[in-house]
Amino acid sequence: MLGCKTRRANDGRPVRIHAIGDAMYLTRHSDYSLRVLMFLAVKGDELATVPQITKAYGISRGHLMKVVQNLGRLGYVKTLRGRGGGITLGAAPATIRLGAVVRQTEENLDLVECFSARESGCRIQPVCRLQGAIREALEAFLKVLDSYTLADMVSGRAAPLRRLLQLA
Repeated sequence: MLGCKTRRANDGRPVRIHAIGDAMYLTRHSDYSLRVLMFLAVKGDELATVPQITKAYGISRGHLMKVVQNLGRLGYVKTLRGRGGGITLGAAPATIRLGAVVRQTEENLDLVECFSARESGCRIQPVCRLQGAIREALEAFLKVLDSYTLADMVSGRAAPLRRLLQLA
């Protein structure tokens, strides 16, 4: 367990990034944020609606509303209210780096308890090298995500994505 605190939602899904063995998980918020951005990138200039995205991914409307609101606050999406309104990307897909989205949508990136000075109860922290190795791994993970843009995720895949997302 590497000393991490695992918190899970009622359905058993992780609610914050953490490491268990060799697995790492993002929060649902980050996962849904990336999926919403991919949906909007596939839609192109067409406006999308929350019900469309909810139906396409099977995501609860309430949770999706929070995700869209946060993406709007961060400038990744534009929302148009009222009749005929909807959601569209707030920036070109080629300018949206996945690493930046994850950094901004994760509650925290404390993979292990000792990353958070206020919560750490680890006795060996003052001399432990594990924290440095895990931090280096996290930085490598984010660096890989930084090397990809939203455009990279949908480029050459628009037709199958439109079909799978029920947009065709």
